[in-house]
Amino acid sequence: MLELKEISKVYGEGAARVVALDKISFSADEDNFIAVMGPSGSGKSTFLNIIGGLDRPSSGEVLLEGKRIDDLDENKLVDIRRGKIAYVFQQYHLLPSLTALENVLLPLVFCGAKKDEGRALEILEKVGLGKRTKHKPSQLSGGEQQRVAIARALVSMPSLILADEPTGNMDRKTGGEIMGLFTQLHNEGHGIIMVTHDPEIATFANSTVFLQDGRIVKKTSQKARRLRKK
Repeated sequence: MLELKEISKVYGEGAARVVALDKISFSADEDNFIAVMGPSGSGKSTFLNIIGGLDRPSSGEVLLEGKRIDDLDENKLVDIRRGKIAYVFQQYHLLPSLTALENVLLPLVFCGAKKDEGRALEILEKVGLGKRTKHKPSQLSGGEQQRVAIARALVSMPSLILADEPTGNMDRKTGGEIMGLFTQLHNEGHGIIMVTHDPEIATFANSTVFLQDGRIVKKTSQKARRLRKK
């Protein structure tokens, strides 16, 4: 589904020049759940942003379903990504004046699609917030706000979910609950690429990519951990 060919990303010039990514090649299928790890400044977030089209590479190519997307203008890029890629961030980025349901519907509003409240309610039920649909972010816990953010990502029915430290602001128990939800989404056919600094969180993925100094230095495969049902 996704392929990066010799991707480099350079910020600044001269003495201020920083190589965030250095000739990275990478591919992922729809059935992958990939964790991306590495020290601070290794290029993890830049890597994710280039995959999703939030940032553009200095050189190289990004292909989504065989079509090059890194050289498209923003309008065409939005059209290509629509229904294929969705983001979940560490900071939930919910609008405080809107209810959980209204926040979930936002992607449909922005892309001009029909506001399908039935689907939004169904997804909120799926992430365990069926009784919290009318609550605003200030009335929800951190874990609940992240569930709203995940529901918002799912409303456009993406093939690939990009998650940047999705449990970074959570305690271990809440983080485990969110990872259980990601596991469920993966089992239902969503590809997931997740940046994390936490080795325990990475065990929920079925492969891990390690970045250092803007390069992929190691790739591993593992049997993904599953939460025990109580």
